[in-house]
Amino acid sequence: MSGATDEPFELKRLVETRGAERYALAAKHGNPQLARTLHAIGFDKIYTAAAGPYLYDGDGHDYLDMLAGFGVFALGRHDPTVRQALHDVLDAGLADLTQFDAPPLAGLLAERLLAEAPHLDRVYFGNSGTEAVEAALKFARRATGRGRVLYCDHAFHGLTVGSLSVNGAKEFRSGFDPLLPDTAIPFGDLAALARELRRGDVAALIVEPIQGKGVAVAPAGYLPAAHDLLKQHKALLIVDEVQTGIGRTGDFFAYQHDGVEPDIVTAAKALSGGYVPVGATLAKDWIFRKVYSSMDRVLVHDSTFGSNAQAMAAGLATLHVLERDALVVNARIVGERLQRRLCEAAERYEMISDVRGRGLMIGIEFGRPESWRLRAPWFALQLARKGLFAQTVVHGLFQRHRILTQVSGDHLEVIKLIPPLTLTEAEADRFLAAFTDVMDEAQRGSGLLRDFTRTLATRSRHG
Repeated sequence: MSGATDEPFELKRLVETRGAERYALAAKHGNPQLARTLHAIGFDKIYTAAAGPYLYDGDGHDYLDMLAGFGVFALGRHDPTVRQALHDVLDAGLADLTQFDAPPLAGLLAERLLAEAPHLDRVYFGNSGTEAVEAALKFARRATGRGRVLYCDHAFHGLTVGSLSVNGAKEFRSGFDPLLPDTAIPFGDLAALARELRRGDVAALIVEPIQGKGVAVAPAGYLPAAHDLLKQHKALLIVDEVQTGIGRTGDFFAYQHDGVEPDIVTAAKALSGGYVPVGATLAKDWIFRKVYSSMDRVLVHDSTFGSNAQAMAAGLATLHVLERDALVVNARIVGERLQRRLCEAAERYEMISDVRGRGLMIGIEFGRPESWRLRAPWFALQLARKGLFAQTVVHGLFQRHRILTQVSGDHLEVIKLIPPLTLTEAEADRFLAAFTDVMDEAQRGSGLLRDFTRTLATRSRHG
């Protein structure tokens, strides 16, 4: 320590006096490219408050958040019920994380989660989505006695070494080899799955019902057929619901749309209530009993901070709000309306090639326009870097209309909408009006590209 101090610790004062240094501190002490990138694309705002689906800057301007922290803020920001639950659990002074007891809130949260997935029996709690996936991979290998896990092209399951080994995005894997010897297959390709299963060494297939990267929806019937193939070869189906789960797609879990009963399910993000990270791995009883097969193996897979009282309280409060306010139904109704209106818009704009998704997880994909007038700026952007057209739309929505969105992956011309599940029709209409304005500008082929290019050029020079 640099020296003793008699001054009391005042968090509010610290934020007030030094909060404006956030980007300088990040550039000096953290990821060296984060502040630089945000500055270059004009996203280096200083937000001073947040509530529900809105962020607020120092001038009191609101920003409609259609990104929700990549799905973390399913209830919006600072939900009062979750907030009160955290106050309550801190005030209770529980004997937490003793490591040698059975914490009551963990049991209650497991009970509540399993009520939504009655074909599963037990839950392991970790601290994030990638930890939930790591547990699923280990459980599948132990339960089957096999080492290889299949995953899908373009999949995203996390960035720790195990989950990275089943990550279908080359940009994340590059530079971190060697990874675990797992195998990629095309998303939705049952023949490829069957071919790999015939080798006899597959422990499991891990799959997202809707891929977060690109918002690709599993083809109708794929998940049940894949599960049947897996069962024939004594392998497991792991469904990654880290982003799609907890109501996002209009059912509690997205796999429920397909009438399949996976062997292992992972969840996280929304379960945090936007406050305390938590990951959950749900599985069948026999799988847990294979992993924890004796008292000698009681801690064979564990986490120091797993099942902590704050995270469990946030999860319980989140599920209470989700049910009380019928947010799963809201996600389905508002999401279907939003997607329908976007499909109608796609008929007016040459650059929109597809609108897809379920509930409040929607992808808008852009493609080459037909008219020669619009092709020149399109190809200019493609030549510079694939994905830049989608980024110009993101930039226009943010700078012109104070709406936060983002592209759904590197080198993809897809914008992903994953707003809070509390989104109202009025808020959806605000997005639609802004999107229409930005696409009208793009259709004219004028100011949208110019504004984005100017921002990149000016801010890169002064970054």
